Amino acid sequence: MRTPVTIIGAGLGGLTLARVLHVHGIPATVYEADASAEARTQGGQLDIHEHNGQLALEAAGLTEEFRAIIHEGGEALRVLDRHGAALYDEPDDGTGGRPEVLRGDLRRILLDSLPAGTVRWGHKVTGVRSLGDGRHALAFADGTTVTTDLLVGADGAWSKVRPLLSDAVPEYVGTSYVETYLLDGDTRHPASAKAVGGGSLFVLAPGKGIQAHRESGGTLHTYVALSRPQDWFAGIDFADPAAACARIAREFDGWAPELTALITDGGTPPVLRPLHTLPTDHRWDRVPGVTLLGDAAHLMIPSGEGANLAMYDGAELARAIAAHPDDVEAALAAYEQDLFPRSAAEAVEAVGLHARMFGADAPHSLVAMFTGEQQAP
Repeated sequence: MRTPVTIIGAGLGGLTLARVLHVHGIPATVYEADASAEARTQGGQLDIHEHNGQLALEAAGLTEEFRAIIHEGGEALRVLDRHGAALYDEPDDGTGGRPEVLRGDLRRILLDSLPAGTVRWGHKVTGVRSLGDGRHALAFADGTTVTTDLLVGADGAWSKVRPLLSDAVPEYVGTSYVETYLLDGDTRHPASAKAVGGGSLFVLAPGKGIQAHRESGGTLHTYVALSRPQDWFAGIDFADPAAACARIAREFDGWAPELTALITDGGTPPVLRPLHTLPTDHRWDRVPGVTLLGDAAHLMIPSGEGANLAMYDGAELARAIAAHPDDVEAALAAYEQDLFPRSAAEAVEAVGLHARMFGADAPHSLVAMFTGEQQAP
């Protein structure tokens, strides 16, 4: 079986690529390891930015659908100190350029915009090899195989396609997140809900912090950050949720109880999410018939840009393919020429933001960035 464009991974980037190709009348097939669209939760709130994510959705013809899923008020942002006192408080006045949506809602509108059968669920890639002349063969866990003339790795941090292009392997950055949820926060956890406010919360100190988002239905979605070796986290039994949360909360002794409750009072088991990155200047030499987008191409420290960049990559790659319908190599070369400097600049920005959030001057370094008292890196 051969397909004109073969995309590995049905995340936001891969789906945006498939959708914008469809807009241009170019067929694509997306292979996804998950058994279905509902196989797992899709993460929390995303800021979708004017200069990349919203442009990608415009190219996909989905601006109206996007507007319908915006979390009104979600652009509110506050920074508290460890005692719960406000250091910075910015309400959502409706004029911002980074409206918030749930990742799952955004993925749904992309999936709904594709022709039936575009996404092949339950196809986990087990092997990829070059056949020469820009063609590649893919093997899946169910025993099926596919050959393709144009392969796109949209398969995230641990991409199976990346080794065709690059020897780079993601490295641990020294910080991990522990993800928790408080459900029905306004009723069951009113003090914590008040602390989070209407949008995003940052409570930071050197080497650690509590970040939270308000989501629909009063859900409070928290990422607890700790700069510790992976061995330290390995010593915590996450199979015992209460004990794991209590151990993490001990790192925040003396912090306001409405803040530590975001760790200890979760309605779901805590999830450990170590942060890994590729080199900030990750790039590769042109290899016929294959390229990457999103985290597969430029995995970086979380900065609010990852999903935006993945979607923008997808839209730009689709445009390049449409602009060079008879010359795959010209399309991929044009796409990568813009991809490399764009992603490198964002990766450097992400490193700088991480230093502001968890470096020696936190939280004041982040407040200074928000207030414009010092230039962003």
